[in-house]
Amino acid sequence: MSTTKKPPLANTPDVYLEAISHVLIDEETLHKRIKEMGENIASDYKDKNPVLVGVLKGVVFFMADLIMATPIPLELDFMSIASYSPSARDLGYVRITKDLDICIENRHVIFVEDIIDTGLTLGYLLKLLRTRNPASLEVAVLFDKPTRRLIDIRPKYLGFHLPDLFVVGYGLDYREQFRNLPFVGVLRPKALNL
Repeated sequence: MSTTKKPPLANTPDVYLEAISHVLIDEETLHKRIKEMGENIASDYKDKNPVLVGVLKGVVFFMADLIMATPIPLELDFMSIASYSPSARDLGYVRITKDLDICIENRHVIFVEDIIDTGLTLGYLLKLLRTRNPASLEVAVLFDKPTRRLIDIRPKYLGFHLPDLFVVGYGLDYREQFRNLPFVGVLRPKALNL
């Protein structure tokens, strides 16, 4: 049996290959870090039956792998949001289009996020969730762009710091495309006009 490592761009659609300048984080590195994060959460929340909350759609990939890597009883729920307008989005104001189904009062909640950029939307959602009186509320994020942060958010569980580049893959999109890449790649500037 061959143990040859699969090239990071294998099975990538040609139209995507032309748009990616290079792979920033390969599939193996992603899964190794997510496994470590899951183990840390399992250790911290043993016997607490936490609720993991994510915002659709980009977090789906990370959330699925994270819960598989977290060997403790837990519950899962999702929210969905939409921006009112570009100016409202810039202030972090969003409209909830799907709220939680699970009551989080007196529950240990981990807000799972694919990427933190400015932090404005996440800050708004955390403030909203705190009004529901959870026993605790922490953040697990796979990708963090701290150079773009406008408000102070410090995730308890962090996957990777990203440079200030336009990245896609593993749930991160550009105009709803590229989410299904198994790695994180840097989008070429010319691809921003697809």
